[in-house]
Amino acid sequence: MIRLDIFSDPICPWCYIGKALLDRALGTRPDHPFAIEWHPFQLNPEMPPEGMDRRTYLETKFGSRQAAAEAYTRVQGAAEAAGLEIDLAAIQRTPNTLDAHRLIHWAGLEGRQTPVVSALFRSYFREGLDIGDPEVLADIAGRCGMDRALTLRLLASDSDREDLAARDADARAKGVRAVPTFLVARRHAVPGAQPVELWQQVIDELAGQDGADA
Repeated sequence: MIRLDIFSDPICPWCYIGKALLDRALGTRPDHPFAIEWHPFQLNPEMPPEGMDRRTYLETKFGSRQAAAEAYTRVQGAAEAAGLEIDLAAIQRTPNTLDAHRLIHWAGLEGRQTPVVSALFRSYFREGLDIGDPEVLADIAGRCGMDRALTLRLLASDSDREDLAARDADARAKGVRAVPTFLVARRHAVPGAQPVELWQQVIDELAGQDGADA
């Protein structure tokens, strides 16, 4: 197997789109060699723990309501092209995502990372849920086969909080500037939401290398 490390944030629409495109490529190459691992990167590491009103966040980030609308028109178009449903109007709050990243980390210990990441994206972008809310995160954990009550207790603690923040900082120190960023075989960085065809080419090239090695 070949490691595919993905640096991502569950409130990043391009991460959601990038995952959908990767999933489509993997679906066409069922014998792909990738072992996927998800890594933390917070778009807003200084976000208050309680998050903030979505409209306020967007207008602060983009400078005006009009600029925010234009930016998300592009997102909506890219999502539709990737076959995704996104209901941006349903999102009322922009959360701090450190707890969501803690959940992804714990899911990795149980071999459930990708289902949890998928559920986080779906909960935020399709259902408009506040994925900074411990109850919402515990529900997601439960639906993905994790222990809901244990997850809620862990979220109420500081378990792995410093470690996840340190991993985020380490990724930035090593050159990750935006997400999604894909790291193939711990050597080749592929930034951004890449088309299906690129991933198919990468998989085919890796398969060719394996054949040559054999």
